[in-house]
Amino acid sequence: MNASWKGAIIRGGISLALILFVLWRFQGRLALVWDMLVSANGWWLLMGVLLFWTAMLINAFKWWTLLRAQGIQAPFLAMANFTFVGFFFNNILPANIGGDVMRGYGLAKYTEEHAGAAASVVLDRLIGLSAYMSVAAVSALVVVFVTGRSDLWPLAAVAVIALLGLFTIAAFLISRRISRAVSRLLHRGFLERVARIWDALAGAFELYRFQYRTLTLAFLIGLTGIAATSMVNYALSLALGGGIPLIDIFLFTPLIALVLIVPISIGGIGLSQAAYPFFYGLVGVPGELALALSLFVQAVQIFCSLPGGALWLLWKKAG
Repeated sequence: MNASWKGAIIRGGISLALILFVLWRFQGRLALVWDMLVSANGWWLLMGVLLFWTAMLINAFKWWTLLRAQGIQAPFLAMANFTFVGFFFNNILPANIGGDVMRGYGLAKYTEEHAGAAASVVLDRLIGLSAYMSVAAVSALVVVFVTGRSDLWPLAAVAVIALLGLFTIAAFLISRRISRAVSRLLHRGFLERVARIWDALAGAFELYRFQYRTLTLAFLIGLTGIAATSMVNYALSLALGGGIPLIDIFLFTPLIALVLIVPISIGGIGLSQAAYPFFYGLVGVPGELALALSLFVQAVQIFCSLPGGALWLLWKKAG
């Protein structure tokens, strides 16, 4: 058994443990959660699906923008194709086969600029992460200082510190001298895997070092994608009867998404159902509503990834 499948088994065990924890925590309230799900408004569910596909196309456009800056003239429809396939692999398969790998695999047939293609995928991820943290930090500050919920200041502090940390990392990467010094330091220690990630980020920044207009545009597109993803959560909450303020949706959507990036479960199953009640519980949202929302979000993610599976089968058929 290779390492990827061992990792998949471990993540599967963690997902199962989290599911059992959620079932234990909501024992006695599962019937209420079920009633919420089966009585949900179908039109709002449909809106959530359409908004999710819109968010995926926006992310594909962000990636396409980064590629064009490197002179890689791949069609936008192809980028959307690769994005859907990557999303399918991220959400469906248990093995450690990343969607970014599949995106790069698909892009390879359009370009011989492998360095530029790889850099675009890496930078696309980093810009998306920065956009998520920016939305989380701004929303947290609005919640604390505008709506007056001062009890959430620790959450705002964490979001702001994380955002400043990302900016610091970006500053280190922009500086060739500091970037190379950090790389040498990481390679000398036991953080070889971290060193490889750092080197990939440094290579991406090197290729895009003076393309500030492109980077700014990609960041703004990323913000638009996050707004669409947040509206997915809002539409699904309305399908369940509403009751969650939009500002809270914008605060917690990026924070939960960042939690789900941690690869400790299969497709976020279990982890999502634990995260939604925790975060929304901070602002008084009933746990059963937050759990029902997490289940709908998970279902929409899986459903919206299915076209990627069909496209991947077409890849295989085309050889």
